[in-house]
Amino acid sequence: MTMQIDDAAAEPAAIPGALPASAHNGWFGHPRQLARLFTTEMWERFGYYGMRALLTLYLAKHFLFSDTTTNGLYGGFTALVYLTPLIGGLIADRYLGSKRSVKFGAVMMALGYFVLCFGGETAKPHATIDGQRYQVQVENSVDRPTSTGEEVRYVLMPEGRLKVQGNDDGTVSLLKPDNTVARTIAKGGFEASGERSALFTGLLLAGLALVTVGNGFFKPNISTIVGSLYDEGDRRRDAGFTIFYMGINLGSLFSQLLCPWLADTVGWWAGFGLAAIGMLASWSLIQFDGGRLNGYGERPEGADSRKDILIYLGALLVVPVVWLLFSNLMDYVRPAAGSGIVDYLLTLPIMGKIMFGTFLIAVPGILAWSWFNGSRTEFQMMCAAMVLITFNTVFWTLFEQAGSSLTLFADRNTDLHVTSGFSISAGQTQFFNAVFIVILAPLFSIMWNALAKRGIEPSIPVKFGMALVGVGAGFLFLVWGSQFAGSDYKVALWWVAGLYLIHSIAELCISPVGLSMITKLSIARIVGMMMGVWFLSISVAQYVAGMVAQVASVETVGGQVTNLKVSLETYVGVFTTIGWVAVAIGALLLALSIPLKKLMHGVT
Repeated sequence: MTMQIDDAAAEPAAIPGALPASAHNGWFGHPRQLARLFTTEMWERFGYYGMRALLTLYLAKHFLFSDTTTNGLYGGFTALVYLTPLIGGLIADRYLGSKRSVKFGAVMMALGYFVLCFGGETAKPHATIDGQRYQVQVENSVDRPTSTGEEVRYVLMPEGRLKVQGNDDGTVSLLKPDNTVARTIAKGGFEASGERSALFTGLLLAGLALVTVGNGFFKPNISTIVGSLYDEGDRRRDAGFTIFYMGINLGSLFSQLLCPWLADTVGWWAGFGLAAIGMLASWSLIQFDGGRLNGYGERPEGADSRKDILIYLGALLVVPVVWLLFSNLMDYVRPAAGSGIVDYLLTLPIMGKIMFGTFLIAVPGILAWSWFNGSRTEFQMMCAAMVLITFNTVFWTLFEQAGSSLTLFADRNTDLHVTSGFSISAGQTQFFNAVFIVILAPLFSIMWNALAKRGIEPSIPVKFGMALVGVGAGFLFLVWGSQFAGSDYKVALWWVAGLYLIHSIAELCISPVGLSMITKLSIARIVGMMMGVWFLSISVAQYVAGMVAQVASVETVGGQVTNLKVSLETYVGVFTTIGWVAVAIGALLLALSIPLKKLMHGVT
């Protein structure tokens, strides 16, 4: 749950014009306004994570996008969700103020969720065989997040209706009514897709674009208002952000249960509609605050209110730009195996070129500036920060498989029964992370404090290294469980839950210290720029996470895999690789922790 922790760790400076915090003690020893902001963020996260729990399944099952397109679009969307707050925070600081930005962002996000409700009819499946396109018919199909397992796919060919059967070697057999093989198609020769309405596909991208832009206005500025509740040096600030962070997790926990359940029982539109209602609840708490937030998050002194309308119109004009970026992602075709790195970089979508290019320029550029403008100690501390930022990018790249490849694995190769008579859906499996965070976060806080008192709390590099080893161990735990898969090639739900438990422990080793680490190691004159690089690194990680998930792409027809054995083997192969790579990279960071600690000059 990356966004929860990052928000909790952020501790912005107080906004000019904020009222004295000492006058507002009244909610568990904190300013009364914290309760309203806690609830506002809870409902916003309710909407976002409810939508996110459905998004990958919606793309794969309703629009019938291939796994490559689904994972690429999902990764691009989450990447921009992390990138836009950099601009939204700047606009709030200079022009709108945090409160107006939050309200505008909430309206745009709610509108985006409502637009996602309009998906139209399910895409019509078809298959291309030897350059010839044929219609595909799916019996017992339901346009819902959860499959029944009874779907049967047929290709309508001149010789009749032939049943599709995926084989263990990757070939596809077309069977006659008596189940004899009419034709066998070589591996890679059966290309499945779907015929979609251009209107509803456009609405899908428009909805995601509205959410992306709205998030940029909402996300950084609600945290800024929380920070303004506390006077400079107020020791309650850390505890206040911890409470705020719990609201984030509570919202995501309940939405990841309720939105997929509604989508299954009523329809996709109901799941996205509930997310929109949650977002409207968030907006109403700020819009109708009864004056309780007067003096907090107000417009900066000297800002011209006449520019507001230009900013709002400008934000709306950015929506089609984001729409085009998403459209470009959909058109992306991975280069053939064996292509060189140059060919790979040249074929990246526009978003990929921008993100990688910016990151690869920013890191050495800032280090070069530090060398010429900072002291030797400052330069060394900046080097340590950049190393940790790079390892942090690796962590979130693997951790963020939750919304893409792990969700598809849960749908295709997981027995989702909790008991013999009760099961959950694939989208609901994402709630495991939230519930584990809610349970474990207080325990970790107590543990770190106890270790600190004894002088044995792990250093920041050691915590980062433990997190990387942990995220790898989570995947390897699931790989171990795959050997106990049943004859239906599905693993028990508890193996997936175990992965999320291990990943949640790993998350708590890295997220709470991330932004704090940046503020401690950065040269004061460019700490804002370093914050930007930190969020850029997470944005890059989200994008790369989509690319990693594309490697686990499985052949589907009508939104369903053609062979569950091949599907399981594909996921196990990818999870094994990234699991051991994460463990190795984590071990490398642990080995580097001693020299890094020296470069950090006492920062803990």
